[in-house]
Parts: sequence; C-alpha cells; structure tokens
Amino acid sequence: MQNKGSKPVAVVTGGSAGIGAAVVEKLLQQGYQVINLDIQPGLACDFQACDVSKVAEVHQVIAGVQAEYGRIDLLVSNAGRHLSADIEQTTEAMLDELFALNVKGAFAAVQAVLPQMKQQRDGVILLMASDQAVIGKRNSFAYNLTKAALASMARTTALDYASFNIRCNAICPGTIDTPLYQQAIARYCAKSGREESEVHREEAAEQPLGRLGKPEEVAALVAFLASPEAAFITGSLQLIDGGYTAQ
Repeated sequence: MQNKGSKPVAVVTGGSAGIGAAVVEKLLQQGYQVINLDIQPGLACDFQACDVSKVAEVHQVIAGVQAEYGRIDLLVSNAGRHLSADIEQTTEAMLDELFALNVKGAFAAVQAVLPQMKQQRDGVILLMASDQAVIGKRNSFAYNLTKAALASMARTTALDYASFNIRCNAICPGTIDTPLYQQAIARYCAKSGREESEVHREEAAEQPLGRLGKPEEVAALVAFLASPEAAFITGSLQLIDGGYTAQ
C-alpha cells in the first residue's frame, strides 16, 4: 500500500454528469484527490470505469483505489437513475434494474470503503437520496422505494459505525435542474403531448422558492457535510428542496 500524497481521498460514484459532476468539481476545488466511478468519463480527475450495479466490480475498483492512495476519507454514493411508473406499470425486470443501480450500487460502495475507514478510525459516507426518501410522489413507485431504502441505509450505517468515527448521512435533493431531470420531462412530454416549456414553468412554480435547485447547491451541501464543521452530524436526512417538503 502506498500513500500518494497528503490530499484527502474522495470516491464519487456517478460523477460524470449532473449532481455527480458538480460534486466532483466542488471536491477538487476543496483540495480532494477525487476518484470518479462511472461508466463514462467526466471531469479531469482519476476516472475508474465501473458499473456500480455489479457488486464484485465495485469492490475490485475500490480495493484498487485503496491500494493506490493508501486511504479513503469520503464516499459520495451518487450513481442512480429515475423511473416514472406506478406499481402496475412497473415490471419485475424494471424493479430489479433500478434496485441494482440505486440500492445495490450504494450497498456495494459502502461495504467496500468501510474496512479502510474502520482502520483509519475516520471517514464520511454520503448517500444521494431524494426528497422522495421522506415523501411520496405520484407515478414514482420504484424510484421512491429505492430512495427510501437509501435513507434507511444511512441511518443504520451511522449507528453501526459511529464507534469508528465514521459518519453517514443521506442527502435528499428536491427538483434539481440536471440532465436526469431534463430527460424525465422530455419523456413525460413525449408521452403526454404537452409542451416542455410549459411543464418546466409548472415545476418551478411548485417550489416555494419559485425555481429549481442547481447541482452546485447540492455539491456545496456535500462539501459541508464532509467537512469538520459537520462532525456532529450523522444518521440524518439532509433535505435540499427549496421548501417543497415543508408544504
């Protein structure tokens, strides 16, 4: 094992686009050595091609990170995707595929970083959940289910590893203007025949602050929760939703 420098080491899954890319950029600005696990490259950092829905692959890649850098200080488990469907429209294959990425991907990454963090007796784990971890939304059965699972994972992991000084929290964004959001609106409009511009205006109007969130705002929350200033925050669900769930 070698330590390639004094920089703190952050592993980010799904760091090539949207919120993940904003997180990678923010952590680089904060002085982290960032390793991005994704299926396609993103910003200029250490990129490791990885399908996070495959547990063995995640373990292998993270073992390589540990061997190369000698430590892992932060995990941001961000990889995931959306599915618009109610329970009748959700097939077993669709459910399996969404759980494999959104839940098993987080399970694999958390399980893989814990031995190193326990050895260090220090570490931060952040799971990218959703406002749907705490509320229900229409036409979102399987996605809602996966994000509620991540909230549970954050709480139990926080309790199980607090004695090792490992903190775990779930970040719960509301409607954030990302490629994932844009694609979801486009699919909805293609099915419904509605104008995209009209739907975007409606989405913004539903937020108490009157606008969508920005990926950079979620990344700023990640940076804070990873910092020493957040040392007493663990097992929490951190909403960043423009007030939507307060209604």
